[in-house]
Amino acid sequence: FGAGSFIMRGAGCTINDMWDSRFDRQVARTRSRPLASHALTYPQAWKFLALQLSAGLGVLLSLPHMEECFWWGVASLPLVATYPLMKRYTDYPQLALGLTFNWGAIMGWVAVRGEVDWSVIGPLYGGCVAWTLVYDTLYAHQDKDDDAKLGLKSTALTFGEEHTKPILTALTGAVWGGWMMAGYNCGFGNPFEVPYYYMGVTASASHLLWQIWSAELNHVDNLAYRFRSNNMVGWLMFGSCVTGNMMAPV
Repeated sequence: FGAGSFIMRGAGCTINDMWDSRFDRQVARTRSRPLASHALTYPQAWKFLALQLSAGLGVLLSLPHMEECFWWGVASLPLVATYPLMKRYTDYPQLALGLTFNWGAIMGWVAVRGEVDWSVIGPLYGGCVAWTLVYDTLYAHQDKDDDAKLGLKSTALTFGEEHTKPILTALTGAVWGGWMMAGYNCGFGNPFEVPYYYMGVTASASHLLWQIWSAELNHVDNLAYRFRSNNMVGWLMFGSCVTGNMMAPV
């Protein structure tokens, strides 16, 4: 399942670069990408994408509860194919990214259980989408000047410098609340009696608040560092889930 997530996220990135190469070569941060810089051709990109999708299908067909996983996997494909286009049409393209890149929250549960328990997956998925809005809005501030010149949209431009941090703080509250609720509904116990998972979620949310309030919205290196630091949020959540399962009341 981890391999499948890696492969399909990679496919999403390939599609993003294919759809956006015309814009990427006009943006300082992205003009060195393989298609934008002409280091690769479109036929090569299509072949690579076909390889990624074939590998992803192979993983999908090997998962437990294959039929359920197959249809949930198929349901994600419209999002994978269209999310890179959203910056042309909506002020909230980061929302489309969040809906796409966090589909694995649904797939993972279905692979294990064969069905979706929305009392767990709803808040988990929603929290993950809010997390994406936080980190990718900060990321988008790197390109806001070029995006504005090209007529592209982003939450960095929509929120503006004045409102970005308060809005992202509120979204962090949604991250924290969603992940706390998911753990409770999953059976990780009362947070006052079995606090381990909930402490990890709180640490993750605290890290997001640090990212937001220490971010310099016009400093590319500062924003890039905070974007990359989200691997720490991921590891904290992974450790929290493992610990929550181990310590959950019987």
